[in-house]
Amino acid sequence: MLLEGKNAIVTGGSQGIGTAASLELAKEGANVCLTYRRHADEAQDVVQQIERMGRKAICMACDIAVFTEVESVVQATLEAFGRVDILVNNAGMNWDGVCWKMSEEQWDRVMDVNLKGYFNFTRHTAPLFKGQKYGKIVNVTSINGMRGKFGQTNYSASKAGIIGYTKAVAKELGAFGVNVNAVAPGLIETAMLKESEARDKIIDLAMAEIVLKRVGQPEDLASVIAFLASDKARHITGEVIKVDGGQYI
Repeated sequence: MLLEGKNAIVTGGSQGIGTAASLELAKEGANVCLTYRRHADEAQDVVQQIERMGRKAICMACDIAVFTEVESVVQATLEAFGRVDILVNNAGMNWDGVCWKMSEEQWDRVMDVNLKGYFNFTRHTAPLFKGQKYGKIVNVTSINGMRGKFGQTNYSASKAGIIGYTKAVAKELGAFGVNVNAVAPGLIETAMLKESEARDKIIDLAMAEIVLKRVGQPEDLASVIAFLASDKARHITGEVIKVDGGQYI
C-alpha cells in the first residue's frame, strides 16, 4: 500500500471526486478526515466505508471559505490521528453566468470557495508540513482554468488561480520536503452532472472534444491523486496533470 500509516484531509469528501479520493487514499492505507458542506449523511457513509477497510475516518461540516472553520478541521484531525501528512484541496463550486450579467455575489462566492478555501487549508497545514519536513498537497483545478470557458469567467479565473497558487506554494515549501501538485480534470461524471437537466447536451459537447471517447469517472482522478500523495511521486512538484481523456488537446 502506497500510503500506509499516513493521515489525510480531503475537502468536499461527501460526493463525487472527493468521495472517490477519500476511498482511494484509504484503500492505499491512509486515515482520512473528510469535510462536507450540506451532505452529512453521505459524508458519514464514506466514513463507514473507510472504517470497514480498517482505517480511521472522521467527517466535519466546514465552509472552506471561513478561516476559523478550517482551523477547527485541522485541529480535529490532529487530535484524531496525531499528525497530518496529506492535504487534498478538492471542494469547489460553480455559479455560472456571462461576465456582463454576473453579479458581484456570484464572483465573490466562487472566488471565496474555489481559491480562498484552498489558501485557508494550506495556511493551516503548511506549518505542520514545514515542521515535520514532510507533506503532500494535491489541488484539484480544471482544464477550464487552463483554457477558459464561456459563461464561467468566475470559475475559470478561480481555477486558473489555483494553478498559479500551486506553483508558488511548491516553490515556498519545496525546501522542507513538501510536494505540491495539481490535477486538472475535464468532464467528470459526478452527481452534479447526473442531476443536471442539461446532462445530455453537456456530455455531447464534451465528447466532441474527448479523444478517448469516454466520460471521465471520479475514480480516474482519485488514482492520480493517490499517486501524487505518495512517495512514488517524491520528485514531482509544481506540476499540473490533466486527467481529461485528451479533452484539452
